[in-house]
Amino acid sequence: MIRIALVDDHAIVREGFRALIDREPQMQVVGEGDRADTVIDLLVSCRPDCLVLDLSMPGGGGLAQIAGIRRGWPTLSIVVMSMHDSLPFVSEALERGANAYVTKGVAPDELIAAINTVIEGREYLSSDIATRQKLGARDLMGPLSRRERDVCRLLVSGRTPKQVADDLGIAQKTVYAHRSRSLEKLGVRNELELVAMMAESKNTI
Repeated sequence: MIRIALVDDHAIVREGFRALIDREPQMQVVGEGDRADTVIDLLVSCRPDCLVLDLSMPGGGGLAQIAGIRRGWPTLSIVVMSMHDSLPFVSEALERGANAYVTKGVAPDELIAAINTVIEGREYLSSDIATRQKLGARDLMGPLSRRERDVCRLLVSGRTPKQVADDLGIAQKTVYAHRSRSLEKLGVRNELELVAMMAESKNTI
C-alpha cells in the first residue's frame, strides 16, 4: 500500500485529489495539510511514502520547503502538483529535490501516473511540460546561467522582481543583478526587447 500525504490550501482541491487516489486499491491518503509550514509535522505524524505538494500556499510556499524535506526524508517521493506551468518553477522544484511535477491543467489520471512512477524511483513530468521540453526550440538563452535563465523567464512572463525573488527563494537585489547581467549578455535593454527577440526567433519561454 502506498501511503500518501496531500498538502494544498484549497479544501475542494484536496477533496478531489483524495477521491481520485481512493479509487486506487494500492493507494491510501494518510494525512492532509493546508499550509507549507505544517508539512514537516505532517510527515512526522503520518510517515507517508509519497508527498503531493502544492507550491502556492500560506506559510512560506511549497517550493521553499522542498529542500528541507529532502534533507530530512531522503527516500520520500515528492510530487509537486501546481497551477504554475512555466519552466522556471519546474526546474527549481526538481533542483530542490522534487521527483515529479504535474500541472493542475492536465488529466487527473496523470497524478496517479506520477505517484506510481516516483514510487518506482523514476522522475515524472506531466504531458504538457514534457511536450514543451521535447520541442527543443533554438536556445536563445545559451549565454545565460541557469539562474539567469530562470529570472529572465519569470520576468518575461509578467512577474515583478519581488515576486520572482519570492518564487525562487532569493533576495530581490539578486534578481536585479541577474536581470542586469542577462540583458547585457543578450544585447537587449529591457524585458520587452527580450520578448520581441524570442518571438522573432520562435523561441519558447
